[in-house]
Order: sequence, then C-alpha cells, then structure tokens
Amino acid sequence: MSDAGALRRRMQADDLLSLDEVLLKVQVHRKHLSRLMNAHDATRLVLGLLFLSRKAHAAPGTGVPTWSWLLGQPAAGGSGVRAAVSKCLAHWLPTTDALDAGTRSLMPIPPPHSDEHLHALIQAIGSTQRVGPLLDQCLRDLSADQAGGSHYFTPVDMARLMVGAAVPRDRHRVLDPVCGSGGLLVESHRYVHDRVEVDPAMSLQGREQHAYTSQVARMNFAVRGISADVSPPGDSLAEPEREPHDIILANLPFNQRDWAPEDRTEQSTRRPASRVPADPRWPEEPPSRGSANSAWIQHIAHALAPAGRAAFLMADTVANTQQLITRRLRERLLRDDLVECVIALPPRVFGHTQTTACLWVLNKDKRARPGWGVRDRRRQVLFINARRAFELVPDSRARRLGEKNAALILQTLAAWRGLSEDGVAITPYKDETGWSRSCSTEEIAGHEYSLMPTSYATEPPSPERDTRSRIDQLKLELVDSLDMMRDLELRLLDVLEEI
Repeated sequence: MSDAGALRRRMQADDLLSLDEVLLKVQVHRKHLSRLMNAHDATRLVLGLLFLSRKAHAAPGTGVPTWSWLLGQPAAGGSGVRAAVSKCLAHWLPTTDALDAGTRSLMPIPPPHSDEHLHALIQAIGSTQRVGPLLDQCLRDLSADQAGGSHYFTPVDMARLMVGAAVPRDRHRVLDPVCGSGGLLVESHRYVHDRVEVDPAMSLQGREQHAYTSQVARMNFAVRGISADVSPPGDSLAEPEREPHDIILANLPFNQRDWAPEDRTEQSTRRPASRVPADPRWPEEPPSRGSANSAWIQHIAHALAPAGRAAFLMADTVANTQQLITRRLRERLLRDDLVECVIALPPRVFGHTQTTACLWVLNKDKRARPGWGVRDRRRQVLFINARRAFELVPDSRARRLGEKNAALILQTLAAWRGLSEDGVAITPYKDETGWSRSCSTEEIAGHEYSLMPTSYATEPPSPERDTRSRIDQLKLELVDSLDMMRDLELRLLDVLEEI
C-alpha cells in the first residue's frame, strides 16, 4: 500500500514538473511573439491557441481545419504555420454576436516571422491535458498587458472573496454586468460545483461593453466547458435588466464619467442634457452625470430578485462622500434595508489603480432562514476593516489580498450571519476592535449615513493610527472635492448651452 502511495506521489510530482515546463515554454514563446506584435495581441493569440486545443475537433474526412491538423504542421516552410493558425481560428472562434460572424476577425493576425514561435506554442500546448493552469496564466498576462487602460481582470483571491460573500447556490440566476474575461462567473460555477459535486444547473449571464473582451470571455467559458450566456457587446447602464437575478457580482469601473446614455446621443445636436430620463432604477432622483458610481449601485439593486444578493467593488468615496445625491442614495439603501456588509479593502491590491475601494454586499432578505443563516440581521450592517489584510507578492513590491485574508473575511461574515458550511458548528460572532463591528441602521443614520468601515471598526488609539487616519481622511476629502468640481463643471456646461 505504501509503495502504491509512493508511486502515486512520484507520478504527481512528474506531472507537476511537466506542467511547470509547459508553462515556462508558453511564457518564453509568448514573450518572443510580443517582440513581433504588441504584448496584448500576443497574449490573445496564445489564448486563441488554448481555445483551439479544446474546441477545434471534427470527424476525419470533413475537410475542417482541426487542432490535430495544426499539431501536424511542419515547423519550417514559408508562412505555413501562420496561415494554418489563421485558418483554424477563422473557422472555430466564437463570435461576439451570433448574428455577426465577421467578429471573428477581432483575433489578431499572426505577424511575419512568427512561424517558429507559433509552432513551438502549438507543440507545448499539445503536450499536456491540463490547460486550466495555462489558461489562468494567459488571463493574468492579458490583464497585466491591458491594466494601463483600466480593463484589468479581477484577481483570483478577490473573486473568491466576492463569490464567497454572495454565496451562490445551485439553480441560481447569476449576473455580472461588467464581466470582463468572465472570472467572477467562472468562480461562481466552481464554488457551487465544489458543494454539489455535479455540474451545477446555474444560469450564468455576462455583459461586456468591449468586443475584444467579450470574445475573451466566450473563449474562457468554452475552454473550461462552462455554459454561460455572454450578451453582444453593449453598455449595461443603457437600460434596466429585463429579468431579476438571484446573485449579481461586479468589479465596477470606478468614477466613470459621462456615462448617461443621452450624453452620447445629444452631443451631436448640441441640446442640453442636464438630467437622466425617467427610469425605474432611480424613481426618486437621477444619479449624477459626473460619475456613474451611484448609477451602478441602483442598477444592481433594481436587478435583484426578492431574496437576491449582490457583491461589488466600489471606490471609497461613495461610502462617505457628503455630495448630496450620493448621501441620499446611502440613506435610501439603508431605509430599504439593502446593505448587509461593507468591507474596506487594502490599498494597492489592484494593479491598475491607486484608488482604495470597498466591497459592498447587498441583500434583499436579511431574515434568518434555512440555507442562509440563523441570525436575523434586519436593520443591521456589518463593517469589516481589512485595510491591513494584505500580503506581498513574492519577488515583487506589489500587494495582493491573499487566500488566507479572504478566508478570514468570509469567516467573520459567516459568523455574523450564523451561516454553517458542511455541517460545521456555527462560530459565535462578536465585534473585534480594529477588525469588525455590527451596527444598527439607526446608529449609521447618526453618522450622516456613512458606510465607511474605518469609521466604525476603528483601531485602538496610537500615534501611528492617528496619523494614518488623518492622511486617509485628507485623501477622501480631496477626492470628494474633485468629484464635486466635476459635477459642477457638467452643470455649468448645461447652463451655458441654454444661453
């Protein structure tokens, strides 16, 4: 028995070494490709090859270009490999719109002199059955390549925190209105699959504005064998969702400006557009045109089913800005008892921005109920101050949340809910100085409806803490002032148009 176990361990070690070697080869040849074309396109080309390795299969004799056919292409000989890759991609790639097969041309064309590296990539990918780690690395590379344009993808540890906070179940309708590569939907599928141990019967729906990224999401789902519906590229804020969703997950764009749909249509006619048209998502007053933050929150809240939950990232300023429109929004959310938890995340854990953010959790039904939790948390909000819950990325000065810190946050939230997983005894919740605090909505109203966790889960007094708190407060005040200036600028432009 011990010999069999030792043999199994040796085989697993050999597999791991083989996978590491494949990962290294793919990385090396991707970097070579990026010298012949831009890094973003080189990474997307590798992603296309990974997709072909799983989906480009057909019966012999059909004349269809397949992955096996690609593997058999010779290394040398003019532009043979490049032409073969282009032919295979053109036939198999998913479109961004079922009515527009021409969108396959979004995939970059292999550049001249790339045959050697393309051939090596094809052989490396074809040498392993474990394409999942290759796909994960490819998406991380793609996120890094385009982070400068704020089109980064949600890191895995952050995705696990967000999904764990929302707690999707089998047969739930899950939506990501800004799905990017589809990482939050993939994590939702994994989360439920690990618990039901069969392919979950979930409805996964993604919305994405950028056609390139929408195609990446489709390839991501296809390679993993996950059934998901990615809508044709479009602006999620353009109209309300047509059906309610049990779970909504979103890594939202922070401080998005000029978002209102009529801004883009009325600019050409030079007519003033001072207000957003009547919309069921904001029945009391329209959101500010200067920033889409409050519009996104109301869009998500409106799309939730009667017992729906949402977890989304949002810039710090929304939690405690004194801007009237946003403060009244927080008041309405608390009045409707939608806010369940707000988590202050560590600074600099997102590679694309220095902006600090909070994770908001909305819940339309905070009553105690089977399968959810034994604590009735109506008219209560949990605040978690995870500002210092980060770790350094090895061999780097970059930060990340990390799996341990994500798990600690989820343990605190589960204890507060009275939620038991896998029959484990429920851990009693208690406030912890500097980490977490449960507050009534009445107490929050007394703090001008601030939802900033650092205002409630405060650290013990110390000179270091006082200095850090003052610096954080000054940052928030500065950003708040800039937001108000942008809003005033838009109002002034509207007035000038009327003169």
